[in-house]
Amino acid sequence: MAESPYTDLDRPPLSQEALNRALVRPGGLWSGVTVVEETGSTNADMAAAVRAGARGADEGAVLVAEAQSAGRGRLGRTWSAPPRSSLMFSVVLRPTVPPPRLGWLPLLTGLAAATAVGRLAAVDVRLKWPNDLLIGERKLAGVLAERVETSIIIGVGLNVSLSAAELPVATATSLAVEQAACLDRDPLLRAVLRELEARYRAWEAAGGDPGASGLRADYLAASATIGSEVRVELPSGAPLTGTATGLDDTGCLIVFSGGREHALSAGDVIHVRPGES
Repeated sequence: MAESPYTDLDRPPLSQEALNRALVRPGGLWSGVTVVEETGSTNADMAAAVRAGARGADEGAVLVAEAQSAGRGRLGRTWSAPPRSSLMFSVVLRPTVPPPRLGWLPLLTGLAAATAVGRLAAVDVRLKWPNDLLIGERKLAGVLAERVETSIIIGVGLNVSLSAAELPVATATSLAVEQAACLDRDPLLRAVLRELEARYRAWEAAGGDPGASGLRADYLAASATIGSEVRVELPSGAPLTGTATGLDDTGCLIVFSGGREHALSAGDVIHVRPGES
């Protein structure tokens, strides 16, 4: 007999039926929520579904995994957690904004997640460009965006009930470790998806303009990166150290270094404390 999903009462399973009842509505963004017990990677599964033209890969499709065996983050990093201890999900979006503004979509997703989690769990969640959610300087969640044909697949991984001993690295944290007010993944997921829908709709209605949609101002207000001294490990391998001063219209990070501004579309940001280099 298969093990009951209710064996670990501290980590109850998500209900696909309840999530669809709460989130899918006429005229809404979310077209369907699928919950699977385990998969390799929700982003990889969604990418395969999009390429195959599967019915479950329309815009607004949501795939949630109770466990991932091959979860991925940026730069090929792995993302792993005990079953039902995290929120791990991917969504399919097909924005109609001008291509140069698509770089704002992962930033928008991170902002939506930080806003919703901060409100519901009563924790101060900040954003590290381009796609990390922090509490203090420790990573609570990450966002991964991938273009597949005409779609963009956005994956989110949020540490919820992991204990300190279960965290994969010392620089990570979880809502449980931070003694957050909410550790129930169902309302957390609903809140994140509702906030993401509201911000996505406003951004699309403004043609992807980060200023007109209010996205830029809200992101800057929640950012732990802007205004900080940073060291950015660039894809070229040469680090750039300077002051993060803002974001341009494409979502690039502006770093003032060597007497001039640099617009960075990718890089691994390290916040530098005074006296460090």
